[in-house]
Amino acid sequence: MLADALSQLTPAAWFTLATVATCFGLLALTRMPADFVFLGGLVVLLVGGVLSTEQALAGFSSSGMITVGVLYVVVTGLQETGGLSWISTHVLGRPTGPRRAQLRMMLPVTGLSAFLNNTPVVAMFIPVVQEWCRRIRVSPSRMLIPLSYASIFGGICTLIGTSTNLVVNGMVQARYDGLSLPIFEIGKLGLPCAIVGTLFMVFAAHRLLPARKTLGEVFENPREYTLELEVPAGSLFNGVSIEKSGLRHLPGAYLAELIRDDQVVSAVSPNTLLQAGDRLVFVGNIDSVRELYKQIGLQPASDQLFKLDAPRHQRCLVEAVVSDTCPLVNRTIRNGRFRNVYNAVVIAVARNGERVQGKIGDIVLRPGDTLLIESHAGFIPRQKDSRDFYLVSSVEDSTPRRFERAPLAMVVLAGMVAASALGWLSMLKAAMLAAAAMLLLRCCSPGQARRAIEWNVLLVIAAALGLGVALDVSGAAGAIASLLLGIVRDHPWGALVMVYFVTVLFTETVTNNAAAALVFPIAMNTAERLGVSSMPFIMCIMVAASASFATPIGYQTNLMVYGPGGYRFSDYLRIGIPLNLLIATVALSLAPVIWPF
Repeated sequence: MLADALSQLTPAAWFTLATVATCFGLLALTRMPADFVFLGGLVVLLVGGVLSTEQALAGFSSSGMITVGVLYVVVTGLQETGGLSWISTHVLGRPTGPRRAQLRMMLPVTGLSAFLNNTPVVAMFIPVVQEWCRRIRVSPSRMLIPLSYASIFGGICTLIGTSTNLVVNGMVQARYDGLSLPIFEIGKLGLPCAIVGTLFMVFAAHRLLPARKTLGEVFENPREYTLELEVPAGSLFNGVSIEKSGLRHLPGAYLAELIRDDQVVSAVSPNTLLQAGDRLVFVGNIDSVRELYKQIGLQPASDQLFKLDAPRHQRCLVEAVVSDTCPLVNRTIRNGRFRNVYNAVVIAVARNGERVQGKIGDIVLRPGDTLLIESHAGFIPRQKDSRDFYLVSSVEDSTPRRFERAPLAMVVLAGMVAASALGWLSMLKAAMLAAAAMLLLRCCSPGQARRAIEWNVLLVIAAALGLGVALDVSGAAGAIASLLLGIVRDHPWGALVMVYFVTVLFTETVTNNAAAALVFPIAMNTAERLGVSSMPFIMCIMVAASASFATPIGYQTNLMVYGPGGYRFSDYLRIGIPLNLLIATVALSLAPVIWPF
């Protein structure tokens, strides 16, 4: 049987298999970026005559790939308005016990990831979960792998939950004359897998996951800033006690003073009711100060701040170390007219890792002081070579959110999901309209939307689709399908098992989108030769290409939590292999029942 399968391979098929195998080898054994490797493989097949120009470029016009790119803009609108942050901070709470904490965190992440791309959801939740773990005294290593896995569980519940599903749907449309899968079709299989996976994590994760210090805890930055914030008129904190506002127990920061009129209260009672005009003095590290700075209901209290011309959402935070040649040394920030000189405002000061007493404007600057500055984006290029500062660097993700537009962003998201789910619009059209609405309603700027698109991911998808076409047109996919049929002896369920585990293997070692694109033509050839429905194969490819739990490199969210959680490669193997087998059992048992052969 093996000899018969090999006899079907033409020189073009051998050349294609060698090219694809080389791509896998380069990704597994070198640090070459995936987009570079797959684009190189696509060029080799184009120049080698396996693909025509139209076939090689077909992936770049794929509806699945374009939909993924457009959804990055939709998620950016939600992030920039604080819609996702509001959800994350209001649903986690203060659970008792690690199991309750995991469940409290995984359920909303799974729900969000069903309708949003997994990567930005996990990126937004990582700092939230880290701070939350510090509050409830749980090691982040017990929560961050469950965070990544929860996003994967949500991704397999809807067509738009992960880019892989959109890529597969695009290949289905291309192969079957525009046939498109309903948005919740994959949920018939994905939801049971997600429920079983969540239960496994809740009851087994605390035994299989380590309680380990993170890199941030090992190399903790001792520098502390003093930050003064004001409760503006109309704030949601007006009339709320310190305790209920959540401003008393903060990770990495504490409330040092409350200034009301001319009275300074050092030991602030938790029952004190906040009033408009109150000034709150916090002391904390840079991460805590950044989150306080973006806190809805508070604003920086510097008297000079609102003389800056640009709207607040166009400003950012910058750290600058004062040099001994700075003209403001030995002068107060107010008397030195810092805003006039640098068109920027000091909102916090750190000196030798200790708190500097007094109001910001009354602090006398010394060489070596680290200033946290709110400025326009042009401050860094203007001052990076200045003799006034030893070091100037931006604080990542410090632009204030446009909270007043969060309801608009949430309505846009709900409209996109409804339009697609009810069949009014295709997923691509609904996503395009939603992205346009985010820009027109100023939920995000064109520049922010452009920067949010992960072009390397889109290139990997487009190039991998081209390699998949090469496997099909060269006859390599058909030969592999014959080989699989020879092994399972024309048994549809056996063929489904083979397709599933080949997809899992490719996903764990390369990338999820590439795995789906390469296995799809093999699976379709197998189903067509057996004369059975292709739906069980399509759905199992979607689940298998996303169900990457055993390695940190198989799925991008696994890699994102690797460093923040202080994990080792073996941590993923310990919990991921049993979970892979469990999800495979559920998927392979239910798929032929839901979509009969």
